[in-house]
Amino acid sequence: MPAASSAAAPQLPFFWHPAAKPDEKDYHVAFRASFELAAAGAVEFRVFGASWFTGWIDGRYFCEGPARFTAAFPEYQIFREKLGAGRHTLAIQVHQLNAPTRSLVPMDPFLACTAQAGGREIPLRWKCLRLAGYASQVRVVNFQLGFIEWCDTREIPDWTPLSFDDQAWIEPAPVTRALGPQRLLTCANPHAFPHELKSLASGVFVEMFGYDRDDPPARFFLRDLAPASLPPQGVWRRYDLGRVRLMRPRFELELPAGTVVEFAYCEALLSGRVNPWITLSTSSSCNLDHYVARGGRQEFFPLTPRGGRFLEVHIFAPAAAVTFHREAVVERAYYDAAGGALRTDDALLDRIWAVGVETHRACAEDALTDNPTRERGQWAGDVVTVGMDIAATAFSDLRMCRRGLVQCAQCAREDGLVAGLCPGDCGYLTTYAAQWITACLHYWELTGDRALLEEMLPYAELNIGAFAAQSTPDGLKDSIAWGFVDWGYVRNPGPSDMGVNLHCVVAMRDMARWCDALGHGDRATHYRTLAGDLAAIIARYFADEFAAGGDAWSRIGYHRAALGLRLDFFDAAQAKAGRAFLKAHILRCFPNNPAAPRLSDPAANNPQLITPYFGHFALPELIAHGDMDFVLGQYRTCWGWSLEDGRTTWLEVFDTRWSHCHQWAGCPTWQLSRYLLGLQARFDLGPMNFAVSLATGSLTTVSGTLPIAGRDGIIKVSWKKDAAGLHYTLETPAPLVLHLDAGLTGGQPRSVKVDRTFTETWPPAACS
Repeated sequence: MPAASSAAAPQLPFFWHPAAKPDEKDYHVAFRASFELAAAGAVEFRVFGASWFTGWIDGRYFCEGPARFTAAFPEYQIFREKLGAGRHTLAIQVHQLNAPTRSLVPMDPFLACTAQAGGREIPLRWKCLRLAGYASQVRVVNFQLGFIEWCDTREIPDWTPLSFDDQAWIEPAPVTRALGPQRLLTCANPHAFPHELKSLASGVFVEMFGYDRDDPPARFFLRDLAPASLPPQGVWRRYDLGRVRLMRPRFELELPAGTVVEFAYCEALLSGRVNPWITLSTSSSCNLDHYVARGGRQEFFPLTPRGGRFLEVHIFAPAAAVTFHREAVVERAYYDAAGGALRTDDALLDRIWAVGVETHRACAEDALTDNPTRERGQWAGDVVTVGMDIAATAFSDLRMCRRGLVQCAQCAREDGLVAGLCPGDCGYLTTYAAQWITACLHYWELTGDRALLEEMLPYAELNIGAFAAQSTPDGLKDSIAWGFVDWGYVRNPGPSDMGVNLHCVVAMRDMARWCDALGHGDRATHYRTLAGDLAAIIARYFADEFAAGGDAWSRIGYHRAALGLRLDFFDAAQAKAGRAFLKAHILRCFPNNPAAPRLSDPAANNPQLITPYFGHFALPELIAHGDMDFVLGQYRTCWGWSLEDGRTTWLEVFDTRWSHCHQWAGCPTWQLSRYLLGLQARFDLGPMNFAVSLATGSLTTVSGTLPIAGRDGIIKVSWKKDAAGLHYTLETPAPLVLHLDAGLTGGQPRSVKVDRTFTETWPPAACS
């Protein structure tokens, strides 16, 4: 494997509770560090841990982490705070899970933290305490997310404020752990966004089922929230957070001692109720947390975040004894408000664009994840396809995408195949490994970061080598890894999956381009040869289908047809027929055809299906050949259907029984921006270089903004059509170069240097 690279960085010392046993699971440890500041000023804390932690300074919420990492490539975080002169306390609570999750693999516990002010280290005097109030391993949220919190706060002191006396606590012990060289986190810290809440509904309840640990989610859901004959046992309130979020409730309640408080979370109401189960978890699930109040006024603030749009709290006390002082959640998200924007003369398209951005924000924390509720997993498919393009459309900071690409490489399999899921529960997919090659080049296009190509080249070569080692005269072996093409995909008969081969030939071609970019012409020739050999196998497959007669396109199928069209495997007549087949197929499928088969679950494969994810590949092929109005119609019909019943984030597929927050379903966002604003970043050609090509359909006015990767400021674009043509205006905060498509210039592409403003009028036919 390639050697690890590490920048010169402080190596933080590790410590832990001295009485902890290595095999213990699901317990909590409190750490307090007292320190003195001679003068007021900014303090920098470097913090790192093996599992989830939350920190407070002088009793105020301050930080959380860690950012997911692998043992060979650990990354600590820096948090800064302005503090006054005098004594202060940093309090950190760590949940030592010691169980695999999508974010982290189990490892021996540790905490690390240092502090600096004015370039000098501040002595921290640490104490620690095992928090006895947490019951261990009551239920898992699901197997991907670890355990719920089940806590009797009467057994836990109010230990985070500066005034707390920790003299009876013990000192933590230094520990050593088998980790690689530490370095600073290579992207920003996620934000913590507070949201004050107002209840959607409220009332009293009656318990109807079992003891408290018999089946906690069933017990919660089966409570009678409108009792008619039995005396009430508690009060409840329900909240709509507006969209699915990764969040923690932060409630300040005044309650009698011993009162049970439960928070439950879900993405969509079931029969009007919050239901604390998570669909498609591949295990039992329990999306709730349980606390016992110490009595009096108290904050309830779970340590670990949960996903959901709807929150419900049940409090086992008479209504007269319950006072709500604060009702809020704290959202964990990487991005603040988007810099990109889009406005058209169609309000539904504008809403679809915005929902894609908000779904992306909901799925972005320390990594770009598949969804915030079921997994929080960093699947390569979410980074290397739709996710990176939405990020570039809406935000200037793409470092999280870069970190995802790097972690896929760091978690490569022994044969070199880069990970399709990492770093907590690594999985391997042939198609994602292939798309990773293209995504590294695309990141270079979007940012100009040539260093990524240099850093990742050894991994990329081993990755392609894994394909080559599993090649046969019929194509790649199925056994190389999971050949995921799409949900619902039906594989072709024969010894090799042509959908997978089509993805892999793209990777081989792009690997040649990668080597050319870095000046490795001999290696580029090698990869072109590999690509040519695989392309010949694919071409033979298509030729055999056409030679067999009958309905060849239906046998080829939607996915293989779309990928083959993108890669120019067909002559002009075949390509025209292929695009007609794509459109006819799409119109035969749900949601266009309400009577069509539904993708009810991951096993419901059927040739008459479409998904939002595969629109990333299929729809640009139609746009490029004059079918923008058809594509706009699909956005309105299919993605418009996904917004029915008040949904505000994208469904994973066109079926409500899957996740209700999946950013990879948001391809209309990047496609609308790319083709309506006309700009595509090409920083691989030089700083501030953009390709310009428009596809506007029958829309008449568009305006919007595009953020600039790695820079402040936005590019503003607007245009309108009239009898004279399409009048295009661009305003830029910095000089740039536009590479105008030949269709706009009447035959020959040309480049234009723009200082501040660019205006031009083009024939509508050149922009359709």
